[in-house]
Amino acid sequence: MTTDLLVRRATFGPTPATLAEAAQLGVNGWLEKQLAPEKINDAVCDDLLARLPLAGASISAVRAKLPVHSYDAFKQLGRAGVARAAWSNRQLFESVAAFWANHLHVAAPSSGGWDSRADYDAQVIRKHTFGKFADMLKASMRHPAMLTYLDNRSSTRSHPNENYARELMELHTVGLVYAEDDVQAAARLLTGLTVAKNGTYVYDASKHLGGAVKILGFSSANAPNDVAPLAFADHLARHPSTAERIATKLCVRFVADEPPASLVAKLAKVYLDNDTAIKPVLKALFTSPEFSASAGKKTRTPFEDLIATIRTLGLGPEKSGTKAIDALYNMLVDVGNAPYRWGPPNGYPDVAVAWASPSAFLLKCNWHLNLATGWYPAQLTRPADLRKALVPTLPATYGALIDALATRLTGTRLPPTHTAAVLSVAGKLPTSPLTSSDKTLAGSFPYLVALVLDSPAFQLR
Repeated sequence: MTTDLLVRRATFGPTPATLAEAAQLGVNGWLEKQLAPEKINDAVCDDLLARLPLAGASISAVRAKLPVHSYDAFKQLGRAGVARAAWSNRQLFESVAAFWANHLHVAAPSSGGWDSRADYDAQVIRKHTFGKFADMLKASMRHPAMLTYLDNRSSTRSHPNENYARELMELHTVGLVYAEDDVQAAARLLTGLTVAKNGTYVYDASKHLGGAVKILGFSSANAPNDVAPLAFADHLARHPSTAERIATKLCVRFVADEPPASLVAKLAKVYLDNDTAIKPVLKALFTSPEFSASAGKKTRTPFEDLIATIRTLGLGPEKSGTKAIDALYNMLVDVGNAPYRWGPPNGYPDVAVAWASPSAFLLKCNWHLNLATGWYPAQLTRPADLRKALVPTLPATYGALIDALATRLTGTRLPPTHTAAVLSVAGKLPTSPLTSSDKTLAGSFPYLVALVLDSPAFQLR
């Protein structure tokens, strides 16, 4: 396997620095470094996140800072998602954190979660990203954001709410292997897990509906405490169907829209053999022959397209403030792919067909041009000379220029017909000579960059 494929898939977009580092360290060395994110200097991203202090704030901190039902913490969290993807050096961690946030999805914004969603990101998703899924699942089960989003905070002994019980099994763990009796029993088991007046998690025995339960091989006397619900979460996390489901979703995220059955089976076994620990599963995935053979089998989502454009062009965050991040976030709102903003509890789709539309493609083309020219967001920092940053040595012909540019931006040359189409914007042919004194080049270069970014090759990751 080439390290280029690893970097394209395990990050939000390659940069010359990440490609060079991966080539130097090799697959295993690069993976080991990325799997220890606490050892990676991330000063640029840390400085940027300091401008978004509510993005990971505790419930009490948000309540102290904001009025009831304010959207400000939601806004900062979404913008932090953009910032981390674009400028963090801990790219594998951020990619996997985004995967888990989509798997144990709590929409932001969502009704009632104004004070808890940022804390959920910090204390459930990011705290356990490289840990054990069983621990993450139990943390989500006791978090006000999840209990609010899926209605368990309003579940009572007289009116048990089945929403969280159903999604806990169908979406978070085993999938569609349960019966309606299992949902009803799980809903009874989960009554009492609720939210206190100060916004924090509390177990309220007065809301609990007792009676022994049997659910998917799990049995409990269903006493009025949260011991049995947590044991149920452990049971679900270690269920073979959960192992298969998580292995499948990881393969869809990092390998192919139609995941190889052989790799799914392999990863499910690694997951169970390692007591739901995620790092061994990731190592097995990225070093598998199925991953090596998967080039060309994943298409970027609009979010990934925008972030990859920023990263490959070498665009940096603004020196102060958040106007550029605001703009980037709102661009993603326009295309329906802003961080955490998916309404239903199943999370964003991660297959090409879900994002294949003329309107989405047109929006991406506009992004490419705006970012290549520096028109919008204008606050982003840019290389002093974009042409020299992307193609340091000027080729002798325009055709060779597009070859070099495409290789730098997409990892491969464009087909000859595509090259000719790109150059038509500048009124040139592939054979047209190119010199440093060519007056056409300076004006047309950002447009050439944008058109290369519009190509099918850039849409792949």
